[in-house]
Amino acid sequence: METGEVIDRFRRTGALLEGHFVLTSGLHSPNYLQCALVLQHPAEAEAFGHAIAEQFAGQRIETVVAPAIGGIIIGWEVARALGVRSVWTEREEGRMTLRRGFSIRQGESVLVVEDVVTTGGSTRETIEALREAGARVVGAASIIDRSGGRADVGVPRVALATLDVPALAPAACPQCAEGVPAIKPGSRKR
Repeated sequence: METGEVIDRFRRTGALLEGHFVLTSGLHSPNYLQCALVLQHPAEAEAFGHAIAEQFAGQRIETVVAPAIGGIIIGWEVARALGVRSVWTEREEGRMTLRRGFSIRQGESVLVVEDVVTTGGSTRETIEALREAGARVVGAASIIDRSGGRADVGVPRVALATLDVPALAPAACPQCAEGVPAIKPGSRKR
């Protein structure tokens, strides 16, 4: 799946937003990719899941792990395409952790899947939790990489579309300087 097709799917479903947004990282941006709006359509989620799974075919992945909440649907679809189980991490007392009875075997081969990567923070936190649980993290993937390829999560990483979308500290944000109110459409409240 090419970048243009990914972006077309976001546009077609109203998931590519323009305005003044506060990202999960706390940075500000004039664009926001609201994955929930595209992933609410099972055919779109399935297509993205298959496209990511193709990148990891033959790597003997046993489990796909996604950071909650944004990664759960795409993680499920990637796991379904690979024919493996799907679990997720959640924040508990500020730390990503496996909950709900999920566990990882020592040496289990896992792939971390996220919807959007901006700084890579949620993915890195998930990788850290998995390594503490004994997993062997094979790689990481996302539908969108907003970092322009710069986010380092400590394992090989792929994205269906890599974009270089501005993500600025509030002090450097021109819209903040103009007094334009910022909207926080993401799932994690700071």
